[in-house]
Amino acid sequence: MSDMSTKKISRSDSAYAGQVGVKAARMLKARKNPSPGVWFGLGMMGTVGWSVAVPTLLGTALGVWLDKRHPGTHAWTPALLSAGLMLGFYNAWRWVAKEDEALHREAEVDEDE
Repeated sequence: MSDMSTKKISRSDSAYAGQVGVKAARMLKARKNPSPGVWFGLGMMGTVGWSVAVPTLLGTALGVWLDKRHPGTHAWTPALLSAGLMLGFYNAWRWVAKEDEALHREAEVDEDE
């Protein structure tokens, strides 16, 4: 009977040791790679904003230039403004999706360790 109780204790001890090892590995990794702070988040928002604003402004500028150079029945400015806006949103969406994929890959690697 005492043999059974020691086996149960050793199994629970090894499970506990495994949990401690996993938590210690996470803590060491967190120390090596600290999580991004507030400034990183603000920088990301700025990057996404500029990735939308720049194509929109370029499309608008090109539209205004074309309207002055080649006046016609249709205005170029609203069309190119819309095209620049769509291109900017596409760029932002693609960039955010790429960053999200990288975070998921990094999380999967952490779970495997």
